[in-house]
Amino acid sequence: MSAVAVAASSLSAALARYWRSWGLWILLLIAPIGARLFVPRDDGTTIIISVGDRLPLMTSATIGACLGVVVSTLLLPAAYIYLRANTNRRQPWQIADVTPASRVAIALGRYAADLTVLAGALAALNLAGLFLGSLILPAGVNPLELSLALWVIAGPALMGLAALHRLFDALPPLRGALGDLLYFVLWITTLALPSTTTVARPSFAGNMADPGGFVRPLVHGAGLSEPDFTIGGAEVKPGRTPVDTLGGIASPGYLPSRAAWCGIALLVAALSGLVYRPREAPRRRRLAPRLTRWLEPGAPPPADPGSSPARLLARPEAGLLFGEARLIGRGRLFKLLALAVAIGGAFVHDLKLALSAALLPLVFALTAHAGRSEGGLRNLTRLAPLPLWARRLAFVAAAAGWTTALTLPHALVQASPGTAGLAAAFGAAAGALAITIAATSRSAFAPRILLLIAWYAFSAS
Repeated sequence: MSAVAVAASSLSAALARYWRSWGLWILLLIAPIGARLFVPRDDGTTIIISVGDRLPLMTSATIGACLGVVVSTLLLPAAYIYLRANTNRRQPWQIADVTPASRVAIALGRYAADLTVLAGALAALNLAGLFLGSLILPAGVNPLELSLALWVIAGPALMGLAALHRLFDALPPLRGALGDLLYFVLWITTLALPSTTTVARPSFAGNMADPGGFVRPLVHGAGLSEPDFTIGGAEVKPGRTPVDTLGGIASPGYLPSRAAWCGIALLVAALSGLVYRPREAPRRRRLAPRLTRWLEPGAPPPADPGSSPARLLARPEAGLLFGEARLIGRGRLFKLLALAVAIGGAFVHDLKLALSAALLPLVFALTAHAGRSEGGLRNLTRLAPLPLWARRLAFVAAAAGWTTALTLPHALVQASPGTAGLAAAFGAAAGALAITIAATSRSAFAPRILLLIAWYAFSAS
């Protein structure tokens, strides 16, 4: 079978699975909602996008650039969650991984399917922008300028996201929580890097430091000595700052940098086929076998027919709460991290720092258990004597208990009686968010990314 036929077969199979995914409609709805929130208006109903402490003067091209901000800040994390948690995550690996077909062709076919879905979301965003432009601009909207600015800015970013998804899926260490953490770090980096390019002269190297591609079109032609920009809840001065968005797109090095990012994305997608490693049953690592055995959860104790009945059977609610807490904290590695966080909190004076340190390992523990219980084990847990909602409430209560326990040394040393209640509230909120999103997505990917974003927003605020 030729490589083209293999790629076409992978494309059609992946698209057929995508069309059966109800999450696709959520992804398509996020785009127009984001367009409404991110196109700056004077009525205070939008998220602020300012240039030089003022809102940009709206033109068709500037609206397209603002929609590009929607892609880089809102749509990319949502699209990553969808790519990782949609129906395509379940594949007949036992058959596909032993096929003699070209791995590069299979990867490129699935990459094309990912791009097709993301292009559909971008097209929905484009239509929403045209509608909003017709309402905002008194002289009417120019569809060509708006679409050009949006697709040139957002297209390479979406290509890079799809390529990262294929690369993470190819390497076993990146198929789980480590891949989600790495994507979170890369996403935060792509948001922070562009701030270093606002005062630099337009060049290919400077534009390569802006993977999102929205800085130069937003600040070009502003006529400011320090053309800084702000995305988020910032105070702005009266008036509007005129920007030359089309001039920024045509500035030296901008279009070549966007083409370079497209080429890098294609190379990463092809590389994912070369480095692909088949799925296989987990086996014990040969390096540091004693350390590996020590960090593993270990085998359960053997059954004792002569043992007395479990004491918690008389109170099933208490047994459920204890069981959820034990399953959240399973594994020696989590226990080591929890112990380190608890001990370190006793020497920290800042409550926010101690609470942030306690919540970070719990993000992975909560989402892992929520993904297990709400995914493949949901039908099994329905057979339990207590209803499903009771298990979910016990999960939230156990999350609050874990957060309180990890911050207890800080509260005792600092003599802060209100710390326990605050920690319990944060833990309950994290647990409720994790179990709710896991129940909807049936996986741990979506709640893990969203909780990481929420944790970063809390710790950096």
